[in-house]
Amino acid sequence: MTEPPRVTPLGAVLFACNLNRVRSPMAEGLMKRLFGSRIEVDSCGLGPRLARGDDHGLPDPFVMAVMDEIGVDLAGHRPKSFEDLEDRSFDAVISLTPEAHHRAGELARRRAVAIEYWPTLDPTLTMGSRSVVLDAYREVRNALEARLRARFGQEPSFGG
Repeated sequence: MTEPPRVTPLGAVLFACNLNRVRSPMAEGLMKRLFGSRIEVDSCGLGPRLARGDDHGLPDPFVMAVMDEIGVDLAGHRPKSFEDLEDRSFDAVISLTPEAHHRAGELARRRAVAIEYWPTLDPTLTMGSRSVVLDAYREVRNALEARLRARFGQEPSFGG
């Protein structure tokens, strides 16, 4: 018999990865799609905020493509760092890379915040045709969605 999903109500969740361009924006977008405004959600990376006009200031184009497939528009996303969110309070920080997990641990020493580590493959390392690369990004997207559903439960059904 399988265990029911671990559902813990939280008010605010932060997803963190290295650059806040691939994995954490995916998780943020999926969380907003699944749970709307019931949980405040944001994402960040390790690096300092990037200057305007820097091409690293936008989500990865493959991220935008695979998220667009499921109706999640990340065109307005701009990478943020932990420092950019210093004044914000989160109930949980979910890190998706070892480096972000280390930084989240530092944050937990100063604040009461739950820290979770969800090791997530880096699809940017995939080589091959556009189709192969998109499939790698879809795998990450789908794995994150499954993990979100397992951790936070299913989204509410229509009418109930």
